[in-house]
Amino acid sequence: MLSSAGISEQDSKATRKGPRTPRRNWRLYGVTALGLAVVCGVAAAVGQAARAHEATAVNAPEHAVGPAGGTKPDLPVRPTVPVTLTVYEDPRSPQSRAFAQRYATTFARFLASGQVQINYRLVTQSDKKYGGSGAQEAAAAAACAQDQGRFAPFMDQVWRHQPAPANDALKDRKLLSDLAKKAGKINHDTFELCVDRNQRTGWVEKAQSDFAAAGLGEVPVVRINGRPLPGPTAQLTPGKLTSLVNTEAQHVAAAAKP
Repeated sequence: MLSSAGISEQDSKATRKGPRTPRRNWRLYGVTALGLAVVCGVAAAVGQAARAHEATAVNAPEHAVGPAGGTKPDLPVRPTVPVTLTVYEDPRSPQSRAFAQRYATTFARFLASGQVQINYRLVTQSDKKYGGSGAQEAAAAAACAQDQGRFAPFMDQVWRHQPAPANDALKDRKLLSDLAKKAGKINHDTFELCVDRNQRTGWVEKAQSDFAAAGLGEVPVVRINGRPLPGPTAQLTPGKLTSLVNTEAQHVAAAAKP
């Protein structure tokens, strides 16, 4: 846009002689429009590239933990304590749902005791088994909820509303958004931005590849201070797990004595 001070004397004379041909103006408009189109196209390409990077980068959720220099695969609900349970679950797996609901009271008691930290690792092998991407979408959304310290309430809603495994409904981001609302105390704009930009997708993919490489079998899987426990769905019971945790805590306490 030109101000009045930007009009030359020559242009002023041309104006007095009569109207100028519009050809020059149309050429100017065409060049300007082309320039805007190029700028918009570059901006769109940059935006797409940034979103693609977010989808593949292994960006761990807030407060995730793991080995030094690693990718922080664990989502803890307590600071470090004598006994650490590492629980592998799949948001789309009926066995994971049954395990989570069966052990909910036991885990709550563990956490209240101050002896146990529970680290969760969400895996997505059910997507390969049944097809689709529901497990990955739900796991990434849970990691976004973890950014706000609401992993457990969000996963509780996933278990309550988990569809049949062959139904890939968990890939629906509208459903995941509704579950976040049901979980409560989640800033919705922040959550949706995290989900829409795939900010935790790379982290979920890394968790699944590590799980597959470890050859741990079918979920759920439970480790106590790094050692896998046999048959969480068949051989293990809440009573047996409680006994194992108490024994492990005693061993750790004894080893810590001078």
